[in-house]
Amino acid sequence: MNEDTLIRLHKYIADQGVASRRAAEAMIAAGRVTVNGRVVTEMGMKIDPGRDSVRVDGEPLGSRPRLRYILLHKPAGYICSAHDERGRRTVLDLLSGVNERVYPVGRLDYDTSGLLLLTNDGDLTHHLLHPSHQVEKTYLALVEKCPEQATLEHLRRGVKLSDGITAPAKARLLRRQTDGALVEISIHEGRNRQVKRMFEAVGCPVKHLKRIRLAFLDVKQLALGEWRELSLDEVNRLKQL
Repeated sequence: MNEDTLIRLHKYIADQGVASRRAAEAMIAAGRVTVNGRVVTEMGMKIDPGRDSVRVDGEPLGSRPRLRYILLHKPAGYICSAHDERGRRTVLDLLSGVNERVYPVGRLDYDTSGLLLLTNDGDLTHHLLHPSHQVEKTYLALVEKCPEQATLEHLRRGVKLSDGITAPAKARLLRRQTDGALVEISIHEGRNRQVKRMFEAVGCPVKHLKRIRLAFLDVKQLALGEWRELSLDEVNRLKQL
């Protein structure tokens, strides 16, 4: 047996997306895990994923791709696609070490930065994108013209676009700047280029846009281009939205 291929059992269970490492240890201690048909309860056991058969509650592991939940701080200049016929960089180029095929949950424009969630969990993706669940997304918009109070109220009531009137948004002026103004806006719809189109419709074109939150998630601890795995608690909270 090649020592380089061995991995601790509780880590392997966690890597398969079944549970956290601590919860995996509890599963082992409770006799819920078998290796090659034998119940294993001791901690620290190592297995070879390529040779050993691991089951949790009778369900084999390794029979399906590991579910990945990735929070990326997307820089501008990347597209939210697996490939680009024009040869532009994609967000997948930033995910070094991620072997599973993951997909963006929604999209950010090429020139938009900020929070992007990627996963191969199709059920969660559907859940987060479905309009009925009203998952809130918050953006910082640098606009060319400082909006008046009436303009902010217009955004809050809903803006008429070519594909209909938008749902009411949350909007507040953060500060005036020499080159325009910084506005925070929160929406729960997911129309194409929606935030930019809303500001264009009220006469305040967007110069730069950044998504700073998705529900309770943010990218404050991530530098541009960095990513991290969501914790099991964060995944569960997203599923409960």
